[in-house]
Amino acid sequence: MQADMVLQKELRYLDHETLSGTFIDSSGQFVSPQATGISRNPYCGYEHQALSSQERLEEDALLAASKWQVPDVDLVPFVKSTDPSSSYFVILNSAAFFKVGSQLEVLVHVHDFEGKPKKYGGDYLQARIHSPKLQAGAMGRVVDYQNGFYKVFFTLLWPGRVRVSISLVHPSEGIRVLQYLQEAKPDRVYFKSLFRSGRISETMKCNVCLPGSLPLCNFTDLYTGEPWFCFKPKKLPCSSRINHFKGGYMKGLLTAADSAFFQSGVNIKMPINSSGPDWVTVISRRMKETDDLEVSQGSGTFPSGYFYKDQWRPRRFKMRRFDDPDNITECLQRKMVYLFGDSTIRQWFEYLTMFVPDLVEFNLGSPKNVGPFLAVDQKHNILLKYRCHGPPIRFTSVFSNELHYVANELNGIVGGKNTVVAIAVWSHFSTFPLEVYIRRLRNIRRAVVQLLDRSPKTVVVIRTGNAQELGPEVSLFNSDWYNFQLDTVLRRMFSGVGVYLVDAWEMTLAHHLPHKLHPDEVIVKNQLDMFLSYVCPLET
Repeated sequence: MQADMVLQKELRYLDHETLSGTFIDSSGQFVSPQATGISRNPYCGYEHQALSSQERLEEDALLAASKWQVPDVDLVPFVKSTDPSSSYFVILNSAAFFKVGSQLEVLVHVHDFEGKPKKYGGDYLQARIHSPKLQAGAMGRVVDYQNGFYKVFFTLLWPGRVRVSISLVHPSEGIRVLQYLQEAKPDRVYFKSLFRSGRISETMKCNVCLPGSLPLCNFTDLYTGEPWFCFKPKKLPCSSRINHFKGGYMKGLLTAADSAFFQSGVNIKMPINSSGPDWVTVISRRMKETDDLEVSQGSGTFPSGYFYKDQWRPRRFKMRRFDDPDNITECLQRKMVYLFGDSTIRQWFEYLTMFVPDLVEFNLGSPKNVGPFLAVDQKHNILLKYRCHGPPIRFTSVFSNELHYVANELNGIVGGKNTVVAIAVWSHFSTFPLEVYIRRLRNIRRAVVQLLDRSPKTVVVIRTGNAQELGPEVSLFNSDWYNFQLDTVLRRMFSGVGVYLVDAWEMTLAHHLPHKLHPDEVIVKNQLDMFLSYVCPLET
């Protein structure tokens, strides 16, 4: 009761606080331009990019939109960092009855491990509402008031008892460490290539950029300008490169003090409990109110969708269900489908070839999990291709001549009404400064625009990144916080381009299953239902 009174008092103060100049990223996080004043030191050569004035302005805006507001405090000992077990949230007006479509507000107050209220923000929270019996769920939007209080906004999208869940992904003290690694240690995932000629072979380290002053082999792509380097072999020429593979992950990146901010079961993806009821009752709207609700959803609708009975329901688009293989065959008949990107879109290829009997994989002799892969349905004239994106790619081994950049592949596609392209490029860029990712997306976007210019009826779909399981080590390389930044950049760069979006980010945050880098089949199926609904929309 006392906690409620304190929160209500703080709420009255917060509601009078101005959020002027703050804007909402499409992933649901509030971003303040005040957080963008930190000078950046782009890693090794990226300050030499030849950008037009328009590209420079865009890059500055993207960096501003994705910049996290880190509190200006001295180094904090572990006991004064955010403790999810002593933090709590309160549902405002929890005794009231809510209607479908109403806004629900939740106030979160974080404390440290000494049980004392924190006076600054910067924590990364994830929030969702869910009704387990209905297999329903949706994500929430978090506002950081930078004083230890957060407000979370939810749109109530189904009737019944709706439960609130808030989790601390990383404390602000851990975010500071992740920021440092992103800028100062972008080579913490390292790559290698085998060079071979006759009986002589040498294995050399490779990356976007390499430290030191040793001679380099420059494998910068001639068409896109995407940089890639390897240390030059002592005996062999650069032209003798055979393959590309993940070398490994740097160890010993953190001090003992910093490691304390990354503890499983303590402060990585840990629940924050409610100090009162953690649920509300939602009643249905009348039919006319429901119609008004549907009409009122604008282009900035958040969340973009929700799960109900384990089925994804987008809020601005009528999604079809492709529960029968024949429905997929009918949709893809006479079509060429190109899947470009990482292993999360390779899951689409694997699902389709498993679920649709007539879609038979053609053995190209490609390495398992690497590709390229090809499947054909000769009876219905369907061609399905998967190819991984160019480096950086953390696969076991890819032949050098199979390292194709997505932009170059797109430039080789004629396009048309029977051509479908899907792209997922995100996870392998999580260790680099954002300029590296922006450059890659800029090249892909340019190729997409050119494809749609010459063949406007081509369907182009972008799959966003997704949340994943996190432990102490994975957090340093593939944290949701890194991928949230990539997601922010991706959405903004492809806004208004004429592509469709499969919102894997919201799907994984809204679903009841544990987060995984490669989501479970039920989520993959919903992604593909969304994808196929773009290819073959309901006739209206």
